Amino acid sequence: MDIFRRISEYKAENEKLAWVGTFKEYINLLKEDPTPAMTAHARVYEMIKAYGVEESGGNKRYKFFEQEIFGLDRAVEKLVEEYFHSAARRLDVRKRILLLMGPVSGGKSTIVTLLKKGLERFSRSPAGAVYAIQGCPMHEEPLHLIPHELRPEVEQSLGVRIEGNLCPSCQMRLKTEYDGQIDKVMVERVLISEDQRVGIGTFSPSDPKSQDIADLTGSIDFSTITEFGSESDPRAYRFDGELNKANRGLMEFQEMLKCDEKFLWNLLSLTQEGNFKAGRFALISADELIVAHTNETEYKSFISNKKNEALQSRMIVMPIPYNLKVSEEEKIYSKLIGQSDMKHIHISPHALRSAAIFSILTRLRETKKQGMDLVKKMRMYDGQEVEGFKEADLKEMQNEYIEEGMSGIDPRYVINRISSALIKQDLQCINALDVLRALKDGLDQHPSITKEEREKYLNFISVARKEYDNLAKKEIQKAFVYSYEESARTLFENYLDNIEAYCNWTKIKDPLTGEELDPDERLMRSIEEQIGISENAKKAFREEILIRISSYSRKGKKFDFASHDRLREAIEKKLFTDLKDIVKITTSTKTPDENQLKRINEVTKRLIDEHSYCPVCANELLRYVGSLLNR
Repeated sequence: MDIFRRISEYKAENEKLAWVGTFKEYINLLKEDPTPAMTAHARVYEMIKAYGVEESGGNKRYKFFEQEIFGLDRAVEKLVEEYFHSAARRLDVRKRILLLMGPVSGGKSTIVTLLKKGLERFSRSPAGAVYAIQGCPMHEEPLHLIPHELRPEVEQSLGVRIEGNLCPSCQMRLKTEYDGQIDKVMVERVLISEDQRVGIGTFSPSDPKSQDIADLTGSIDFSTITEFGSESDPRAYRFDGELNKANRGLMEFQEMLKCDEKFLWNLLSLTQEGNFKAGRFALISADELIVAHTNETEYKSFISNKKNEALQSRMIVMPIPYNLKVSEEEKIYSKLIGQSDMKHIHISPHALRSAAIFSILTRLRETKKQGMDLVKKMRMYDGQEVEGFKEADLKEMQNEYIEEGMSGIDPRYVINRISSALIKQDLQCINALDVLRALKDGLDQHPSITKEEREKYLNFISVARKEYDNLAKKEIQKAFVYSYEESARTLFENYLDNIEAYCNWTKIKDPLTGEELDPDERLMRSIEEQIGISENAKKAFREEILIRISSYSRKGKKFDFASHDRLREAIEKKLFTDLKDIVKITTSTKTPDENQLKRINEVTKRLIDEHSYCPVCANELLRYVGSLLNR
């Protein structure tokens, strides 16, 4: 890539986005498209919508969040629909502070960062264009120039709503620079930028004794007092506080409830009336989305203090729990490791999954539903089918505990332990056993785990190990069955012949003797039992297979070994059971003969080519499964 050519192109793109014109030209622009005059809340909602929305089963999934936020679809849907959408429609929730509350490392800061970065990108697009009075320190909406008496007519003419007053700086400039001629006031397009402090403000609490309220509302410029003669002259004031600079966009309060009370008082009028007090001026209008985040302990302490009732009533609290889906938790770890310089170390398949299983188990609550344990619940939450339970059971469990996901092991701890496993010297590859060992070793160093929790977590590591054992055996099972593919297909065809005869009340003709025989019930059940098909359910399962065959036939397609996932799994398990002794000998022998060596090489090649193993972890898997089968 030619770096300097790309820099030049980027600069040219920015220049194309620039627009400067008079207020009169801005009004003409709004006549064609009134969207630039939308509120900050509407801008955030439109930005989220612009990335696309997928609907499934009555639920919405917002693509804006999917690159960084994993497994929080329900929380995100509630956030967007109940706050952003309502606020964008000017309902009263826009006059509330959005408080994201949840456990540490749950994604609260990531959500806010996404919103800030998203606003920056959106302001560069035609749909998200922002225009401001040129030279205004608060990047003010130009429509504030319209006198209040004329606003109803202008609103009806343009199809917009005008809220707020000119800031003190623009009031003075209108008089001194433009001699009160509104149509001559210059307007420019501005790009929202956290670095340039345009449309995004961030406030982080520090020592209350040294932190000044000026950080929020701006301050007097004492160097100009002698020049302008008064502290109430806008030219002698710096409108550079975070609330000033966040106008038209988003104001983030980091760890808001740790702030000193005096810093929060400004939010009372800002949220309800859309203005705040600064210096010796009248109330200053501001259009900004205020988003804060805190942990559950701080929040409970905050609401227990009666002095905070006024501010509490001006908040919308959105719980942001931990993710409760194993597959999504894997993505979190994969993303974090992908940002490191450790890409040269191979991570074996199921290594991150094993860590994710442990994490999710620590976050789940025991259900009262009969026959449902934590492992089954974990599988259902991850979108897997569990025999005897339906979609309604899943929704019932999800609604059983409001606080589910608000406690448990956080992703930071897990990624810290994975990092300790990755950083070991002379390491080419880490597998699930390495990761689980690192998690176990770290429990003694975890600062907030009680003795009882430690015992429980050790048990969850054992459960994760058992889940990995099953996955490992299944992986080897598939690889070995592939080596005996002809045997698998023969067994498959034999099963189909038998269920066809069973469902049609006919006999099977022996290919060798020509003798007519009853369907082989023992063979059919030995296959069906591999995937938990009960005696009562066997007829329905067999009929389902025949219907599928018929459907394929009508479409001119061949029903083969890969056409029905559950039947394929049953055939593979059955064949693996029949071959178990051969597999045990092949995987555990220290001096394989020629035939065994051929099988080992075939299985290893399949693991590497089709299942993302490297030669190191493929051989380790073979040895490990061999030891499991010999126990």
